[in-house]
Amino acid sequence: MTPSRYLLTAALPYANGPVHIGHLAGCYLPADIYARYLRSKNLDVKFVCGSDEHGVPITIRAMKENKTPQEVVDHFHAIIKDSFAAMGISFDIYTRTSNEIHHKTAQDFFLNLYEKGLFEERETEQYFDEEKQTFLADRYIIGTCPVCGNPNAYGDQCEKCGSSLSPEQLINPRSALSDATPIKKKTKHWYFPLQNYEAFLQQWILEDHKNWKNNVYGQCKSWLDKGLQPRAMTRDSNWGVKVPLSDAEGKVLYVWFDAPIGYISATKELIENWADYWCKADTKLVHFIGKDNIVFHCIIFPAMLKAHGDFILPDNVPANEFLNIEGEKVSTSRNWAVWVNEYLKDFPEQQDVLRYVLCANAPETKDNDFTWKDFQDRNNSELVAIFGNFVNRTFVLMHKLCKGKVPVLHQQLLDEADKKMIEEFSATKAKIESLLEQFKFRDALYEVIDLARKGNKYMQEKQPWIEAKQTGEDGLPIAEAQIKIDNCLHICLQLCANLAIFINPFLPFTAKKMCHLMKVLDKMLEWENGGKLKLLSTGYSLRPPELLFRKIEDAEIAFQVEKLKAGLVKPLSDDTKENKKVMDIKVVDTAHEGEVAATKEEIMVKQQINFDDFSKIDLKTGTIISAKKVEKADKLLHLEIDLGFEVRTILSGIAEHYSPEEIKGKQVVVVTNLAPRKMRGIESNGMILMAEDKEGKLHFVNPEATIANGSGVS
Repeated sequence: MTPSRYLLTAALPYANGPVHIGHLAGCYLPADIYARYLRSKNLDVKFVCGSDEHGVPITIRAMKENKTPQEVVDHFHAIIKDSFAAMGISFDIYTRTSNEIHHKTAQDFFLNLYEKGLFEERETEQYFDEEKQTFLADRYIIGTCPVCGNPNAYGDQCEKCGSSLSPEQLINPRSALSDATPIKKKTKHWYFPLQNYEAFLQQWILEDHKNWKNNVYGQCKSWLDKGLQPRAMTRDSNWGVKVPLSDAEGKVLYVWFDAPIGYISATKELIENWADYWCKADTKLVHFIGKDNIVFHCIIFPAMLKAHGDFILPDNVPANEFLNIEGEKVSTSRNWAVWVNEYLKDFPEQQDVLRYVLCANAPETKDNDFTWKDFQDRNNSELVAIFGNFVNRTFVLMHKLCKGKVPVLHQQLLDEADKKMIEEFSATKAKIESLLEQFKFRDALYEVIDLARKGNKYMQEKQPWIEAKQTGEDGLPIAEAQIKIDNCLHICLQLCANLAIFINPFLPFTAKKMCHLMKVLDKMLEWENGGKLKLLSTGYSLRPPELLFRKIEDAEIAFQVEKLKAGLVKPLSDDTKENKKVMDIKVVDTAHEGEVAATKEEIMVKQQINFDDFSKIDLKTGTIISAKKVEKADKLLHLEIDLGFEVRTILSGIAEHYSPEEIKGKQVVVVTNLAPRKMRGIESNGMILMAEDKEGKLHFVNPEATIANGSGVS
């Protein structure tokens, strides 16, 4: 059946931290590409998302920061929403699950199942923190993993060895809130009998949806082969959607019960006829998620929808794998991530470069790796040297050889190369369309760039600049040469128009810029125009050329690598466990990567070194004689430090802690024999010593009394 409408959802990110590029690559960028493609075909599309503002991580962060959960979600909801908007993620609505409409929708859904008698009420013993007077969800419990011995495994999973666990399996369990040993205490919850939907899921997934991506189909089959068990759909907490029953005081809906219902409440909030998109069989529902959310979207939520009975089921769930960074798994707790809001500050108006790299390197079938070097290479050698180069050369030559106007096409004098190039327009459109319909966004993007590559080759073989040298007595190109120039540049300009249409779902800012150069309305970007030859009218004046992309320099990449490493909170290695000191709780900032919560912040005492190693470090006193902010670097200060024997330039990442004015004249201790490093094009020659307190505030390490600059420190 041909769909009458499309409903696209992207996983609701947890509002307990910003989004990073792994989230973009995992589901938000592919979802946006697909939404833009469908809209360009003038189809009925709704693209919904919102912040998931309930669950364990948020309450733990609130406790740590001495804030209310509402204050936490208000802060991060705004950051996440702004980041998505700046990256061009074109949601029709980006809402939040703390809204009243969501609470009512989720409660009504629960009551529907409750009144049908579908829940199993169970009284069980669960861990309880007597000090904090609260029941502990699985992620509130930390203990030693029985599989690998990791002392900081969670009550549902060991992140070191990947084993799925239950709190009862942990050795020496302790509360993540107080570090106290929890007790067992009776509590009542409502369980959804997933096992009753096994037969339905076996047929619906394993038989009816064999066309789903291998990673999705395989994970679902694995779960079903093991057999499904009842799952508690309520939790003991004061933060979340309250269970709408009279005997459920202090109970909220399990976050993975209420979160996917957020797609329904978001659609309700967006449009009055929301039921058309959720209840009519001719709607195509597609969930875009990361692989860690497969079980919730393919087994639990569909079983809930089936039990309710009034809603359609997803047509597809094209989940992506994970995106690693510089060879290591993204870890928000260790701050090993490239945050979208920080990228936008460091690379203003370069949204499409990141969109391009994340799509070209998308983890569609396996985990992929993002590196800053690859980011630079793809920008410089593909966006700049292929796509941007073709468009720029075409406009330069059109202004130089055709007076800035679209030349006539001499149809009867087209040669084989011309005809072959024109045929590529429609052939490429068909390839891109087929690949997008299969959710193969990486391959589809390749076809766009490959068309630009073919355009460069065509122009290079035609060499209109050489033809222009074949002039008559009047100094103008002879007729035959002019025909070749006209045909070549006419075809190249029409190719530019086609490239704008084809690149639009992937790089919307670039497509708009190209429309500006061609002096055409955005309406030209409609998909039906792709593959056509006559998009730009003969004799139409076009704007002078502008570079679509800029080259990214080595210094910018070096800065990003250093910034990533400088922000890293290193995990405790096995061989230094005996030296650790447990401090207060450190929150894991994640965005809907399963239910994750808190770990213990651990301060490492590094491995021992001998005196000879220490004696290699040259520490001297110095005075800061000038300080100023580094342009386009929020954290860096440019310092000039008098060491007595010379004045050194040192870049220091302390701008968030001190203003330039308050540290001028400050005496500091400097590591003077550190190898120079370039950041933001400035060479830094040394490092000042700082101490960090438990609140994350940096403090200078300096002499008790002022002493001569250049004095040794030992």
